[in-house]
Amino acid sequence: MLKREISKWDLVLLLINGTIGAGIFGLPAQLYALAGVYSLPALFLCALIVFILVFNFAEVASRFSKTGGPYLYILSAFGRIPAFTIGWLILITRVSTYAALVNLLVTYLGYFNPILTETSYRFVFITGITLCLTWVNYLGIRNSTLLNNTLAIAKMLPLLIFIGAGLFYFQPEQVDWQQTPPPLPDFSTAVLVLIFAFTGFEAVLVTTGEMKNPRASIPFALVVSMTCVAIFYGLIQLVTMAALPDLATSSTPITDAAGILLGSSGALLITLGAIVSIGGTLNSVMLIGSRVPYALSEEGQFPHFFSKLHSKRQTPVLSLLAFVVITLIASLTGTFIYAVAISVISKVMIFLLVCMAMIKLRMKDKGTNTNHFKLRGGYTFAILGILASLGLLISAKADEFWQVVITVVIGLILYALASAYQKFKRD
Repeated sequence: MLKREISKWDLVLLLINGTIGAGIFGLPAQLYALAGVYSLPALFLCALIVFILVFNFAEVASRFSKTGGPYLYILSAFGRIPAFTIGWLILITRVSTYAALVNLLVTYLGYFNPILTETSYRFVFITGITLCLTWVNYLGIRNSTLLNNTLAIAKMLPLLIFIGAGLFYFQPEQVDWQQTPPPLPDFSTAVLVLIFAFTGFEAVLVTTGEMKNPRASIPFALVVSMTCVAIFYGLIQLVTMAALPDLATSSTPITDAAGILLGSSGALLITLGAIVSIGGTLNSVMLIGSRVPYALSEEGQFPHFFSKLHSKRQTPVLSLLAFVVITLIASLTGTFIYAVAISVISKVMIFLLVCMAMIKLRMKDKGTNTNHFKLRGGYTFAILGILASLGLLISAKADEFWQVVITVVIGLILYALASAYQKFKRD
């Protein structure tokens, strides 16, 4: 059995680490280019939508104590094939996200010495970073959690210093509050960009089997972490709007704003913060990704050996090694990086199915006593979550849909082959 070492505050930091990634360092300019000063109302609207989804997850997740997260929720509500599809998509997006981020990390390291971005050095750094994170995760969930906590706090500190300096020098007249409202399509796009900046929490819940008292910890941690993220994003947007008159055209808005507020040392601090931020997200991705094959194996949808645990450390060693080998190949060759695009559709599919699962699981509850977290007005929240998810799907690009379809088909073919092999062995 996996060790339950993740406390509710560990989970808060894990959720923050899994949500605030490298994207925050370019997000303010992207939002301002779309909505100008109305990026603040867009953020408020986005937070409302995200909390509707979070409340749905809080109830559904509190029903489960095993590793698997959304995969298990869909398995319980809708059966094996929909569940495998979600588990497969989570796995592929973890691989592609890791590959993209570790390459981005090396690019940021090139800020200190451009030679580090050359092919041979890139190979060494990507391999070295991956092996270090593998070793930490191999040592056990407590070591991985401690590293996550350290990196989460380390990534927040430079941004908190930046926010503090910005608020200290802030004057309302620095921001043009009289701007014309943006066209509705641009405002809607800004909300979509923000929603995906809030995602990541759904994948973190894969680690439920290693949480202390998940039924109480998950609802608490989801609400606290997403509240912190929303406040954080809002303050960063306000400070960058005040500090940078040409915010919409900046490719490195937080670094540029820090340079104005804190000088060259501020820009260096933010660059270091970006490196730490990516490192923290990489550790979170590896922890989650290495548990997905384990969860699928526990339910008989991946080969049984993936659920083998280390006799002393109780870590899913073969599941971890398989994930590391695949991600290292993807990271060094560029394979699967294209699949980053499918994460958008994949996340929305998870949101949609989890909101639907809450209705289905509540219907199964009738006439039985339950001790999980129960959301007041749960059916209303579920319907609102379904409508919001459908709206996000409609807004997605056609080529992203096709990439998801291709990825799902590949996964289902592998699933069919594995099922046929298991049946052949039994016969």
